[in-house]
Amino acid sequence: MAITTNAICNSFKKELLQGKHDFDAASDTYNLAMYTSTATLGASTENYTTSSEVSSSGYTAGGKALVNQGVKVSSAVAITNFANLSFTGVTLTARGALIYNTTTDGGSGTTDAVCVLDFGGDKTATAGTFTIQFPAFTTSAAILRLT
Repeated sequence: MAITTNAICNSFKKELLQGKHDFDAASDTYNLAMYTSTATLGASTENYTTSSEVSSSGYTAGGKALVNQGVKVSSAVAITNFANLSFTGVTLTARGALIYNTTTDGGSGTTDAVCVLDFGGDKTATAGTFTIQFPAFTTSAAILRLT
């Protein structure tokens, strides 16, 4: 199985109720790692993995840290979102990405999966910039929405 759809990870839903993720404080850090078309990622993904992660010039395993835009509630919808993320000076092909929490928990870093992003096909950059453009920080478009 490959990356076939955008998905909120099932383990993330459970961990929200356990209080493991905080999108409103600077204490939690979220990364975005990119993957090739051979990756097996979806709603059942529980943790960051290096299996089928992009490996190419200018890209570092584990991806890059995301900048959270905060949390808000409007019209009974809670949202959080991230600023666009660019990988500069890269030569790579990616089919999708995984957002995961890297926050230290009890002395060891976590790799708790949050969501899988499907790019809908292979996307490439050759000695250039690869940008992940997040949707608007609105109740109808934000990357993570609770209704």
